[in-house]
Amino acid sequence: MRYRSELLTASHHLDDFSSSNQELDRWLIEFANHASAMNTGRTFVWHAGDEQVVAYFTLAAHRVERTHIARRVGRGSPMDIPAVLLARLALDQTLHGQGLGGELLWDALTRSVAAAAIAAARLVVVRAIDDNAAEFYQHHGFIPTPDDNLHLVQKISEIAASLGTPT
Repeated sequence: MRYRSELLTASHHLDDFSSSNQELDRWLIEFANHASAMNTGRTFVWHAGDEQVVAYFTLAAHRVERTHIARRVGRGSPMDIPAVLLARLALDQTLHGQGLGGELLWDALTRSVAAAAIAAARLVVVRAIDDNAAEFYQHHGFIPTPDDNLHLVQKISEIAASLGTPT
């Protein structure tokens, strides 16, 4: 990997990050450090060794009601299913079109599988920011929920199998 992936700290430079989505940019710059301090989300960033953030994703603990997901995904689960929420995922616009979105997602999913091994989660959940993002997640195995095409889930066991890691 040509970028370092690490937990966001105060030493990272955020002000020049621009994903072309103001909501994602603003969240990183204004709220990511606060979410970490409040233990509501952990943001991981990519940089090339210069601390200038070029990509990020945020993970958080979550739960999903079994009745809100596809039956084949929720089968055998309790009514409240423990999950990892992939709350944010964004690349700087200078990296768009290079296939790095899949690598960033792989990084996030690898960390999600590791978290699930410690804190027992059955699913990864994502709320896509738009239809293009939903298509991206579907391309990577996520399944839309019956009620909302922008709300997608994937089983941790399927992710771990695709990554070649044990659950």
